[in-house]
Amino acid sequence: MYFKIKNIAIIILICLFNLPLKAQLISKQMSFEQALQFAKQKNHSLKQADFLIKEKKQESKAAKALYLPKIGITANYICMEEDLHLDLTPVKDAITPLYESLSKYGNFSISGLPDNIATQTIRAKMQEGLTKVENGEWDKMIQEKQFGSINATFDWPLYVGGKIRAANNAADIRYSEAKEIELQKQGEMMSELVERYFGLCLAKQVEKVRTEVYKGMQKHLSDAVKMQEQGLIANADVLNVKVFNSQAERELNKSKRTSTIINESLLNTIAEETKINIEPISMLFYLDSIESIEYFKNMAKQNNPLLKQVESKKQLAIQGLKIEKSDFFPAIAITGMYDIANKDLSPYTPGWLVGIGMKWTLFDGTSRFRKVKAATLRTEQVYEYQKKTNSDVETIIEKLYQELTMNKELLTDLETAKAYATEYLNVREKGFREEMANSTDVVDARLALSKILIERLEAIYKYDVCLSKLLEYAGIPEKFVSYQTNSKAKTETYQSEIK
Repeated sequence: MYFKIKNIAIIILICLFNLPLKAQLISKQMSFEQALQFAKQKNHSLKQADFLIKEKKQESKAAKALYLPKIGITANYICMEEDLHLDLTPVKDAITPLYESLSKYGNFSISGLPDNIATQTIRAKMQEGLTKVENGEWDKMIQEKQFGSINATFDWPLYVGGKIRAANNAADIRYSEAKEIELQKQGEMMSELVERYFGLCLAKQVEKVRTEVYKGMQKHLSDAVKMQEQGLIANADVLNVKVFNSQAERELNKSKRTSTIINESLLNTIAEETKINIEPISMLFYLDSIESIEYFKNMAKQNNPLLKQVESKKQLAIQGLKIEKSDFFPAIAITGMYDIANKDLSPYTPGWLVGIGMKWTLFDGTSRFRKVKAATLRTEQVYEYQKKTNSDVETIIEKLYQELTMNKELLTDLETAKAYATEYLNVREKGFREEMANSTDVVDARLALSKILIERLEAIYKYDVCLSKLLEYAGIPEKFVSYQTNSKAKTETYQSEIK
């Protein structure tokens, strides 16, 4: 008995743990504006772009430091083969005979003194000088073979051919480019959010249509079974209804799975770590008319972040050319040194020094010329790339605008088709009940209506996605909300289209 109870408990636990995940999720209603706020605050791509801006800002500040002097400390300890001497013995040997001769021979005169006294005085001085020469240190050690020093250094470039200015301009351009990358990421995030949020709206609406179709099929199956029991229709008709009833159930389950998948994608876009079941409260929408295509093309020329990034690439190429040309000019800088501390350093070494220097490479084997030529060709490449990108963006806007118009026209056609399909289904159901139509006619009519309803939902969804992409390439993705909340925007929901 205990064994049976234990087995039952285990089976119950297994069943509980294997309940569908969707049943465990907390449902949360969310408007598109709320989803947008979540994405702006938490989206990982936007955070990455923000860090890129901060990085380029620091690099720009670092480039400004190139204008300032560099102050540092150097320490050295050196060991030479032998002590460094200055041998002046040849000088001693050259002047010693002179002093010896003058101290012993010759007569000298000094004004106001007798010649013998003057001669004696001069010879005494020469003898004194000879003694100093002979006792002098003529082999002088200038530097011991081991010595060390700690010095403060100073370097300040005054002119390097415009290289520092070009480097600062390039750093500022990269900082501006990072801002445009962030705007591009914001536009991509907006399009992704529209695609996934309204994709979830579409999936939920399709799920409703599939549910209605399934309910309609069940009702039709129930009617068919009753009519078979009364002998009004054949068993083949009932089997036909059962086949399509099973198909409707599969399509319903598929739509539910699709909703779950898109829900996960939306959670990823808004960077929501908590697994919840989002219930979108904003509806699919469309507008009967929007601005002309020329408006969006002009907006793209002014605001498209991709075009601005290409412009930044062009400016960077120009600055790169200036940097290469700067090598043709001399580099001038002030340098300085101050002896902080030393050990056994020569006393003849100065305690400090300041100087100005110039370095000018006159010939380097045409290397500079080739680098300038390469930089010029790189600039020409960017010019061509810019023309191609402008053309591509204009083509994409043309394509998206035409697709937007096409989906709007499709909605008009589907509105008429929906009215016809609804009426046709009512006629077929009435005919089936009055034995004027078979079950296949009813099933075909019901599936035709559901197909039109779903096509209409998909057309509205594609309209919204095209609109977001159009605004993204026009450089004004933030205006999507103003289109969505426009008083002229038309929204649709499908609560019970199939009667």
